[in-house]
Amino acid sequence: MTQIDWLIVLLYLISTLSLGLYLSRKASRNLEEFFVSGRSLPWWLAGASMAATTFSIDTPLYIAGVVATRGIAGNWEWWSFGVAHVVMIYIFARMWRRSQVVTDAQLTEIRYGGQMAAVLRACKAFLFAVPINCIGIGYAMLAMVKVVDALELWQSIGINPGDNVKLASVVGVSCLVLVYAGFSGLWGVVATDFLQFFLGLTGAIAVAIVAVNHVGGIRELLPAVQETTSQDVLSFFPLDSQTAGITASTFFAYIFIQWWAFRRSDGGGEFIQRLIAAKDEAEAEKAAWFFNILHYIIRTWPWVLVALAAIVIYPDLADKELGYPKLMLDFLPPVMLGLVVASLLAAFMSTVSTSINWGASYLTNDLYLRFVNPDASQNSLVSVGRVSSILVTVLGAVAAFFARDVATVFRLVIAIGTGPGLVLILRWFWWRINAGAELAAMVGGFVVGLTTSVVPVLTISDFGLRLMVTSGISALLWVTVMLLTPPESDETLENFYRLVRPGGPGWRRQQQRTGLLPVQDLASDLIRVFAAILLLFGAMFATGGFLLLQSATGWVSLTVAVVGWLWLRQLHKKPVKPMPRPGLDDDDNLF
Repeated sequence: MTQIDWLIVLLYLISTLSLGLYLSRKASRNLEEFFVSGRSLPWWLAGASMAATTFSIDTPLYIAGVVATRGIAGNWEWWSFGVAHVVMIYIFARMWRRSQVVTDAQLTEIRYGGQMAAVLRACKAFLFAVPINCIGIGYAMLAMVKVVDALELWQSIGINPGDNVKLASVVGVSCLVLVYAGFSGLWGVVATDFLQFFLGLTGAIAVAIVAVNHVGGIRELLPAVQETTSQDVLSFFPLDSQTAGITASTFFAYIFIQWWAFRRSDGGGEFIQRLIAAKDEAEAEKAAWFFNILHYIIRTWPWVLVALAAIVIYPDLADKELGYPKLMLDFLPPVMLGLVVASLLAAFMSTVSTSINWGASYLTNDLYLRFVNPDASQNSLVSVGRVSSILVTVLGAVAAFFARDVATVFRLVIAIGTGPGLVLILRWFWWRINAGAELAAMVGGFVVGLTTSVVPVLTISDFGLRLMVTSGISALLWVTVMLLTPPESDETLENFYRLVRPGGPGWRRQQQRTGLLPVQDLASDLIRVFAAILLLFGAMFATGGFLLLQSATGWVSLTVAVVGWLWLRQLHKKPVKPMPRPGLDDDDNLF
């Protein structure tokens, strides 16, 4: 990199740090300001922050590796979560906002009661804040190490570093993130996320344009890609078992199991944090839609194009994940290189800052405030939140020392999070789910997913089969525990129903005892989910089909998207009843 490139990166770092420090006084008021922005985020800021959270520096590297080794169809590993994210829009976004919690772990002692609920909350907070969260931070740092190495950043200023120095540089950037995440809380995270997302997206588009033009354009790229490899790289679905990059069992697990069995089936920790920070229920729903549009329809294809170009330009590259940074270094001119490096740095910082704030929220709200010092003042809670942010950052840096491959660690994160998803969905709609069932599903899924991923004699190499085994054993555990343990008390169930007012037949007893009708029309919302799935995936594959000159796929997908949009538009003519505002009588808002 030249001096002008370094200047651009430095200006970006200074502006990000300044924004975080500017917002520090706003976040210092109380716990809710620090972790949920005083529940006042507009939909566009919350949605963009959700999208930025999923756009880390590891993501383009991960997709470059997936497309090179498994083809475009390999992206179903993360595309499948689109189903859960659509469900989040119409089923869960409003309920999470009505719950008035600070973290999703806090919901456990609203939905459940007694000692078992307290144990579940503590276990959940610890597992999500420390091992699961810090593994995620670790592989983001690993990706940063790869980028520093591939771009030869140290060599550009005359330094020949060893591995420890390169990792220290990544930890140094994390410390910078810690400054604004630790002092400005969620306000600083989402404000910088907004800028970081669009900077990162601009960088990805720039690399895609330069790489495709170098090959000779899209018409030259596509046949060259297929000639380079024996597998069907360009297919969106693994239709031919002989040439597909993923097995039929893996594809089946992605489509029919992964999205509902994963621990984020009802929204996901970082996403929930944004939904409960939104101004109101309608804003939470809009934020969820904005995220889905940015994440799936807009951002997918620049990454895929770069991955395809890397296959052609670097056919013998040993580490396929390095295709993205190598294209940057080899083909981007000065100034543009600095901007794209800043965009990758932005992607890294947006994810790490979110993980820091999210992990600290569990340690502060669900462990310290709940079990250590229930009478803590707001100032002391903010201080504990900042100390927790430091702890999470340090543990994430430790995890980076043991991570070696981004795609492998990504699959490990999915594996250890598989199992509790169905319980997390059912707890909203069926009174019989109890704390013991959720605890068994969470711990069982974590243990089975971990052992079948890292223990040599128990490792299941087929990832789809691994997900099936994890989900099956977890289901057996939680159903057994639920049947052997008593349900939650009537008082606990009725209090939860009064607060959230979910729809469906699973709360009829509570409806009768409280005299309150459900706010949610579950049947209508499920129809909206189906229509929205047609719209989202139709729009995504129409974009990809036309971009990759697969006109039949493009037109069919576009038709599906239009049908979904028209259907959804018709369904939206039926208004959704809001929850009564505090201080108003429920009966005045039922009609």
